[in-house]
Amino acid sequence: MKIIIINGPNLNLLGTREPHIYGDNTFENYFEVLKSKFPTITLDYFQSNIEGEIITKLQNVGFSYDGIILNAAAYTHTSIGIADAVKAITTPVVEVHISNTFSRENFRHQSFISPYTKGVVIGFGLQSYQLAIQSFL
Repeated sequence: MKIIIINGPNLNLLGTREPHIYGDNTFENYFEVLKSKFPTITLDYFQSNIEGEIITKLQNVGFSYDGIILNAAAYTHTSIGIADAVKAITTPVVEVHISNTFSRENFRHQSFISPYTKGVVIGFGLQSYQLAIQSFL
């Protein structure tokens, strides 16, 4: 099985950005944990702060992976372009959020992406990614 994790804006700051919300672990460190927990799965990782790069990545991998885990971060609530890219590809996508977006600002309660995903995992910290991987197994 081949799964890619695609992270959006500001997730490159995990470990230092608002640790009371996002924790104090970097995603790169956590990605190594995921690879060791799931040694039979090929896990790839991509992060960008640029909306168009995320769209291009979805288009490039959206027919060649068994699953995509997408944390579009703030673009979740603003990007029809990313939603359209998810809608256009055949690989199933699980939307992930580290924090419980429904316990935060009202604008974070709307996702343009969710209607086109296999499922959504919200609010379990970095473990949300592990739960998303398990949903593909």
